[in-house]
Amino acid sequence: MTQIRIKDQQESSPMLAKVLRELVETVLLAFAIFVSVNIITARFRIEGNSMLNSFQDGQYIVVNRLAYRFHTPERGDVVVFIPSVNTTTTFWENILGRPGQTDYIKRIVATPGDIVEITSGQLYVNGIQKYEPYLREPMMITETQQWQLEADQYMVLGDNRNFSKDSRTSHIGPVTIEQILGKVSAVYFPLRDAHIVKRYIYQN
Repeated sequence: MTQIRIKDQQESSPMLAKVLRELVETVLLAFAIFVSVNIITARFRIEGNSMLNSFQDGQYIVVNRLAYRFHTPERGDVVVFIPSVNTTTTFWENILGRPGQTDYIKRIVATPGDIVEITSGQLYVNGIQKYEPYLREPMMITETQQWQLEADQYMVLGDNRNFSKDSRTSHIGPVTIEQILGKVSAVYFPLRDAHIVKRYIYQN
């Protein structure tokens, strides 16, 4: 009986080691997938109505973090950005988010070097009036505003223009590529709202 018990113990040891090895490999694989997915993409919940009717409060979106590693942002792109000029983040903050950080979602309407003017409730880029069918309603008429974008600046505005804090306000202003976290690529929740987000291409 003693010999049989010793044999059973010897047979169970390799089995236990195999199970532990497979468990460790599974955990490491899951961790690697988690890190990879979060390096490439980010998920955000929209809070507020500044992008109505294009995006609704409470929707969840996917942001492509690597979109602008291959080309520069374009007019019509919808992006998520950090409004603060202090964009220094750690590796884990890039993946999990910075505590207390509020990220904004807006549409790029002008790119570096552009001259932007808002007058009589209309948007002009380089002297050309822009047709904006995505606007929730016409802009309220305010005093004329004008910007000359520098080599690294982008003008970002909300689609619900009358209820949006964006590049028109002095504490945000035009944003730099360093502030842009990525390009919005899809809405994934609620499922009834799920769709791929396409860049609006201006006709003029």
